[in-house]
Amino acid sequence: MSALPSSGPLPDLTRPDVGAALFSTWSVGTPERQRATVDAIAATWDGHLWPAPELLSYNLYAGTDGDTLMHHSQWASEAAYHAFVRTQRRQRNDEIDSTVPDIKRLGLSSYRHYRGFQAPAAQSDTPDPGSDPGLIVVVEIDFDDPDPGLRRSWIDLVIEALENEPDPGLISADFHLIVDGERHLSTDRVRVFNYARWTGVETYEAAMAADGPRGGGSSLWDRVRDFPGLVGSASRSYRFRRSFVPQSAAASRNSANSPEREAG
Repeated sequence: MSALPSSGPLPDLTRPDVGAALFSTWSVGTPERQRATVDAIAATWDGHLWPAPELLSYNLYAGTDGDTLMHHSQWASEAAYHAFVRTQRRQRNDEIDSTVPDIKRLGLSSYRHYRGFQAPAAQSDTPDPGSDPGLIVVVEIDFDDPDPGLRRSWIDLVIEALENEPDPGLISADFHLIVDGERHLSTDRVRVFNYARWTGVETYEAAMAADGPRGGGSSLWDRVRDFPGLVGSASRSYRFRRSFVPQSAAASRNSANSPEREAG
C-alpha cells in the first residue's frame, strides 16, 4: 500500500492504462442520507492508505434523484480489483455502513472503453480543474444480440450522428462495452454504457425533448433509434462529488500545472 489518497478532478475515461472500468450503484434513500454517505466514504478513503498501485482512480457521484450514488473505479486489471475485494473492501464498507446503515448495493459491472466523442468547443478549451464539471448522465443501452460487433457498430453510428448534428451543451460522451467477469460481476444483459458530460440540466433536457436536436426527424438519429437488436435504455443523472487518486498522481498533476513549470 502507498500513501494516503488525494482528491483529484474528473477522471480521464480514455487513459490507456485502464484495464477495467468498474461502475456500481448504491441506493441510500434520502438526500440527507446521500450527503452523509458521501461524507462517510470520503472519511474512510481519506483515513486509509491507498489500497494498491493498480487502482488508478476512484470516483464518486451523487444522483440528482437524492437517492443513488455511482462509484467509478479505474483499475489496471480486473484481477487487481478482485485482490482488493478479498483483502480490503469489506473493512472499508463496514466503516461506511457503521455511519450510514442499510445501504442497498445494486450491482457492479466491468467495462472497457471503446470510443469517445468530444464537442469541438471542449477540444479547444483548456479545462479548469476548479470549474463546475456540469451534469454527468450515464445511459445503459440494452441489446438482444450478443455479438459485440453489433454494439460497436451502434456506437459508431451514434458518434457519426453527434459529429454531424451535435447537441448544444454536450461536452463529451464516452462509450464502454460490458465485459464478462467473475461471478459477482457477470450479467445476462448485453449492454453498452455511455458516460456523457453536459453543461447542465437545462441543456440536457432540451436535447432530449421531442422538439430537440434528436427528435426532429434526423435520418441519422432515426437510424440510431431503429438500430437492429436495440431493445431499450435507462439513464441516471449525477453530480460529481469526489475523485480519489494516489498522492503520487496528484503531486505530478500539481507539478505540471505549477506557474514555475509553465514559466520554465
